[in-house]
Amino acid sequence: MTGEVVNPKAYPLADSQLSITIMDLVQQATNYKQLKKGANEATKTLNRGISEFVVMAADAEPLEILLHLPLLAEDKNVPYVFVPSKQALGRACGVTRPVIACSVTSNE
Repeated sequence: MTGEVVNPKAYPLADSQLSITIMDLVQQATNYKQLKKGANEATKTLNRGISEFVVMAADAEPLEILLHLPLLAEDKNVPYVFVPSKQALGRACGVTRPVIACSVTSNE
């Protein structure tokens, strides 16, 4: 990844090895149609109680646009993690655009 300073509000931040594992998991969720992309859709899955875990990008600008998600995830007892790159998260989600948040949903 890049040597940029990451916002300290982006906690817990996955290291590079864990990020690769998370990206693989997100890719598998995409294949099984169990992934919702974007902060708004991640919020919806948390509110509906179908979210298994939430992945957010630490380089979202401004970071505050997704800082409501950790609070909501903690209320619903859903694990969440920050990854360093929104571009890499977008690629793992199977789209060409950057993705700042995604939610892996339970199998209906």
